[in-house]
Amino acid sequence: MRIVHGWKGLADTDKGAAVALGNFDGVHRGHQKVIALAARAAQAAKTPLGVISFEPHPRRIFQPDAPPFRLMTTDQQTRALASLGVDLFYILPFDAEMEHLTDREFAARVLHDGLGIAHVAVGFDISFGYGRTGSPDIMRQYGQEMGFGVSVAEAVGDGHAKFSSTGVREALRDGRPQDAAAILGRPFAIEGVVERGRQLGRTLGFPTANVALTDYVIPKFGSYATRTRLPDGREIAGVANIGVNPQIPGEIAPRLEVWLFDFDEDIYDQVIETDLIAFLRPEAKFADLPTMVAQVMVDAAQARAMLLPDF
Repeated sequence: MRIVHGWKGLADTDKGAAVALGNFDGVHRGHQKVIALAARAAQAAKTPLGVISFEPHPRRIFQPDAPPFRLMTTDQQTRALASLGVDLFYILPFDAEMEHLTDREFAARVLHDGLGIAHVAVGFDISFGYGRTGSPDIMRQYGQEMGFGVSVAEAVGDGHAKFSSTGVREALRDGRPQDAAAILGRPFAIEGVVERGRQLGRTLGFPTANVALTDYVIPKFGSYATRTRLPDGREIAGVANIGVNPQIPGEIAPRLEVWLFDFDEDIYDQVIETDLIAFLRPEAKFADLPTMVAQVMVDAAQARAMLLPDF
């Protein structure tokens, strides 16, 4: 898969694709439906399959004071799209120019002139252009006028609600990682660089790898059963705490602290990715460190039973 930054002055090899248009934060099962429609059009027209997304996320521009909300990093998004057979990943700058393009200008200047698309697939609830005036029907009109195909994905859900990034965020904030995974089609995962902490866990018998949450949506604070992938591809079961660690004075920024079972290697400054498999209990402040350690061992036993039943 090739990553293309921007929409101006592209080489001919980066134009002419059948594309899926959206933010695709999470690349969840609803997003996958849109991409599948684009893939069908690409196969029929014998063109590359492309995906269009934006950076920064438009929500960050329109709601600058909103709490963190991202479901994946760009690297995670890239891997998820590559696994779906995407050939071209267009990351378009959501800058002042993009923000103020009308829906017609976006279709004409970006999709038709800039990317030279053969086809665009969109979700049933898409809006685009300044003031979010564009809709699927309007995109169909522009497609007929400008000579590109348009397909619209219907809502995808489990019978109760449509699959959406909002649904994933709500599930995570409520401590329901299994429900988030059902929408995503895989567990929600936090990826980041292992930072050097106070190494308190090591002195207490459970060394943890600490990862900042940065711009991720913040899941419910508490203990989780986890699986972590290392840079070399190994996947290791563990137990993690997400929160501010109220036991330690001065801890403020929420972070992930994961104890990798039966593992004792130096992975500082390496990038790891941790799946949240199940929520075990809310974060708590204990009467003393021995009480906290005892509870961590209970959490670990629960996680081991869940993830390593033959242990």
